[in-house]
Amino acid sequence: MDKKRTEISTLGEFGLIRHLTESIIIRNESTLKGVGDDAAVMDYKDKQVLMTTDLLLEGIHFDLTYVPLKHLGYKSAVVNFSDIYAMNGTPRQITVSLGISKRFSIEDLEELYSGIRLACDVYGVDLVGGDTSASMTGLAISITCLGEGERGKVVYRNGARETDLICVSGDLGAAYMGLQLLEREKSVFKGEKDFTPDFAGKEYLLERQLKPEARKDIIEALRKADIVPTSMMDISDGLSSELLHIAKESHVGCHIYEERIPIDYQTAVMAEQFNMNLTTAALNGGEDYELLFTVPLADHDKVSEMKGISIIGYITKPELGNYLLGRDGGEVELKAQGWNSLS
Repeated sequence: MDKKRTEISTLGEFGLIRHLTESIIIRNESTLKGVGDDAAVMDYKDKQVLMTTDLLLEGIHFDLTYVPLKHLGYKSAVVNFSDIYAMNGTPRQITVSLGISKRFSIEDLEELYSGIRLACDVYGVDLVGGDTSASMTGLAISITCLGEGERGKVVYRNGARETDLICVSGDLGAAYMGLQLLEREKSVFKGEKDFTPDFAGKEYLLERQLKPEARKDIIEALRKADIVPTSMMDISDGLSSELLHIAKESHVGCHIYEERIPIDYQTAVMAEQFNMNLTTAALNGGEDYELLFTVPLADHDKVSEMKGISIIGYITKPELGNYLLGRDGGEVELKAQGWNSLS
């Protein structure tokens, strides 16, 4: 049975926006006015306002051959929430702008928006506006997120100091291996009618790629433990790239231990199947959306007891450089080899 398809032209731009947003429920006190006027209105009173934006383009950032629209909507929102959490803030509002080709129907956009709205429900964020336009090049998604931070507790990239501990949440490399798996099955598929992809036992890798989560729980745990990181980033382009950002902005060096990089079992198995170096995948894969942060040495005991956080190294003087200390005792200089859409 063919899926129902309603042309976008039947509603027009304002009708489409109303159709996709009319049942939105406002949940944050800072949202005074959401969708439906010339601009949204927010009131943050004595909080500092944080803002981030992401642009996702079909064929560059996602492939609809294997990315469901609902998952894409969810991920598009979550990657913005992650940027706000990486500042030790709380996401509150988003705007969503879409460039849409005639290939897409109203039902397709309902699927996309269902993912965006699910992310908003899970993280307690209000969708307050956006824009839509025709596109000649497929689907484009631009999401802007506003958040709030407490004065004196917003965390930047430039605060790392010598002897600080380097910490990461979760595990690394799984999203990259999930992408490799999807690309492999796509190349095997090549239009076969009765093709069944081989994903058995690899569900975690797929979830990490298709439906990542922002680490709200880690931020809440740090606040509960009364720990304010000295620097922090989310890992979107790869651990190595993000470490070098912190080192450069903070005017320091960093040393991390290969054996301390947290890696999931499924990631290790997949890397072996693809004949890939596991450490390289964890350092440079990207899209993990875990948190990389530094804390003072005095917080060692508190951090080491926290679930889901690994201490992987320490901050050094800048002249000591940025190195991975290998299992064999050797040193490898860290390089920014993560994903770059402009390369």
